[in-house]
Amino acid sequence: MIVSIVSLGCAKNLVDSERMLALLKEGGYVLAADPADADIAIVNTCGFIQSAKEEAIETILELVTLKNEGSLKRIVVTGCLAERYKDEVAEQFPEADAVIGIGDQTEICKVLDGITAGDRVTQFAPKCNMPLTGRRVLATLPFFAYLKVAEGCSNGCTYCAIPAIRGKYRSVPMENVLAEAKELAASGVTELVVIAQDTTRYGEDLYGEPKLPELLTKLCAIDGFRWIRVLYCYPERITDELIDVIAREPKIVKYLDIPIQHCNAEVLRRMRRKCDAGSLRTLFAKLRSRIPEITLRTTLLVGFPGETEEQFTELAEFIQEIRFDRLGCFAYSEEENTPAAKMPDQVDEDVRQHRADIIMEQQMLIAAALNEARVGTEPEAVIEGYDPAAECWIARTAADAPDIDGRVYIPAPRENGLHIGDFVRVHITETADFDLIGEVCEA
Repeated sequence: MIVSIVSLGCAKNLVDSERMLALLKEGGYVLAADPADADIAIVNTCGFIQSAKEEAIETILELVTLKNEGSLKRIVVTGCLAERYKDEVAEQFPEADAVIGIGDQTEICKVLDGITAGDRVTQFAPKCNMPLTGRRVLATLPFFAYLKVAEGCSNGCTYCAIPAIRGKYRSVPMENVLAEAKELAASGVTELVVIAQDTTRYGEDLYGEPKLPELLTKLCAIDGFRWIRVLYCYPERITDELIDVIAREPKIVKYLDIPIQHCNAEVLRRMRRKCDAGSLRTLFAKLRSRIPEITLRTTLLVGFPGETEEQFTELAEFIQEIRFDRLGCFAYSEEENTPAAKMPDQVDEDVRQHRADIIMEQQMLIAAALNEARVGTEPEAVIEGYDPAAECWIARTAADAPDIDGRVYIPAPRENGLHIGDFVRVHITETADFDLIGEVCEA
């Protein structure tokens, strides 16, 4: 039987999909990239916010179409949408042969055996059955991989459904993290991306204190990695020790993704976040002082219940002042069974989206100016592929996270000796929106 997995949502979900791929391969199933080429399609869904739920539903319906046309025989739905809505998903999609929770993913071969025999499977094991470790078949480009160091979240932000979906924060024991990292390095991975819902909380539940600085130091000692990137650092947990490690270790790219959500103290208090504009200013000033070349990315949430025009204006002015290198802004999504959904003064949906649009238009101007300042520089970049239509190589600098940020386009024939995974020095000659254009420097 040929099986294909469609992985939606975040990189953490992708790691779960890669572990299922390994189990399927060991179980004798043949893997295919495209569900149209498979007998069985598994969709590992996201169910975090409304747009993610809509994407998951659209993907399931696309698979149902393939099944009705006869090219696909079986459909399995798992991941956050299935975990969050359980029997409701099974009822709304009778064409799905199996709907399973995240705690059942280790049993994926048994589930497929059952539906192949004609059974319909609906099961939801405890969330804690979701493994923290396991073999993987990488679904990324071969030179980079994500390293998930924790599962779930215990931060309790009032707008977020992740704790209810994924469970409390569980750190992977450090010896297991390092063992997996060594395996990835041995397989040829040169860029390691450390992820969790909150990487800065890593180790608190196991060791009584955050251990991210120690973990990063030990990861840097592993031969084979050229870039080590850290994503999703909560601002209140970025310590001097962590900053020192990032500044000191040459393998750690000088890039931090710090989701602040807002800057207004009252909005952050109602979000159950612990910072305010003053502490955030102090943090970003310190980071830029101690790591001058750092790239800062953040995520914002606008239209939160009770957010006034004055509070939104404060945020817009704060963004203009700080000038983040990278920024994403989301309109608040009212998620059932979260404290924020029950708050008074819900902001009109059109107003939420309008505010998000304003922030992103503002950020486009900031990003354009920052990109213009990069013209004439010669950053290191890694080759990700070749576009034959545009006749150019596609690369990414250390200032750009995989699948999130911009690219560098290098006009050149395919036969110029470059290969996917090569690290090269690129002379930036011009900009193109969020992207750059350049040429490989002579050795």
